[in-house]
Amino acid sequence: MRLNADFRQRVLVHAAELPWVASPVTGVERRMLDRIGEEVARATSLVRYAPGSRFSRHVHGGGEEFLVLEGVFQDEHGDYPAGSYVRNPPHSAHTPASAGGCVIFVKPTRWRRSAVQPRARSRQCACTRMHTKSSPSRIGPPACGSTALCPPAPKCWC
Repeated sequence: MRLNADFRQRVLVHAAELPWVASPVTGVERRMLDRIGEEVARATSLVRYAPGSRFSRHVHGGGEEFLVLEGVFQDEHGDYPAGSYVRNPPHSAHTPASAGGCVIFVKPTRWRRSAVQPRARSRQCACTRMHTKSSPSRIGPPACGSTALCPPAPKCWC
């Protein structure tokens, strides 16, 4: 499915005019704002949980963001009343539910690796001494005999 999938274009959607579409789980419905893919998708949605509904445990490979608009959303990490914003990191998992019912704005995310794991400015050798390419701690081969985590060139001379 492709819905509002051209990200070069501005899109305006009146969510209240969209139909609620049943999810694979009874009691959980969605209003799809954008989507590329089927059940596992790059998507932005409003999700409505009926009282007592629960979605199956799943992993968000690229992370997930959600904002609780009405009611209380829950998972094994806590209870989130209306107004709560949660950002789950890549590869996080949860079992979402709502005892009393809720509506959330949810966006599974696709963060670039660099946004999650910034590049290190210095490297650490297997011998645990910190150094950079421009300032090795001493001249000579590594005392530990290992260069597995050292910069590739010039060689680590710890």
